Amino acid sequence: MRDLDFYYKDDNSELREKILMSTMEVFNNKGLKFTMDDIAKNISISKKTIYKVFNDKEEMFLELVDYLFDGIKDAEMQVANDPSLSTLDKIRKILGVMPNSYMDIDFRQLYMLRDKYPKIYEKVEERLENGWELTISLIEQGMKEGVVRPVKIPVLKMMFEASLEQFFRRDVLISNKMTYQDGLAEVVDIIIDGITK
Repeated sequence: MRDLDFYYKDDNSELREKILMSTMEVFNNKGLKFTMDDIAKNISISKKTIYKVFNDKEEMFLELVDYLFDGIKDAEMQVANDPSLSTLDKIRKILGVMPNSYMDIDFRQLYMLRDKYPKIYEKVEERLENGWELTISLIEQGMKEGVVRPVKIPVLKMMFEASLEQFFRRDVLISNKMTYQDGLAEVVDIIIDGITK
């Protein structure tokens, strides 16, 4: 296989994104046991080229967390700016948003981060707990419109965050044979619709 290193001499951002996308693919196949060699082989570059962009696996994973959450925030903005959706539809979609390019990622394996990579796990928790401004404003708008009953937003936020954090702390999804997307959809349905019939 021909080494593609020469394509990336000047465009570090393109290479960075290609490495991050490759990391997602390899992580999906091998879980946390993947190596830099696996990533290099996946996109036909040398391991040395990866180390010109990232110092180590942990730094790469930290950036991957930001990359993933930034993609989710971009998808949330698209939902919020969709004039065809009602406020309630926007809330439902934003709480459960997952960009199409992430649909194949096995987020269930992230529960292993806590013990092996605590710094990365803290980053995931931090990103889950921040960036709620758009969602909160839509919930407040829904309350004003009368389509959302008055709720204490900090309690709602805590319930949602705690649910997702449990997905990343335990193997609850794997042991129940659920994908992350299925688990997320279930949490959103229960929060929006409750459990009454």
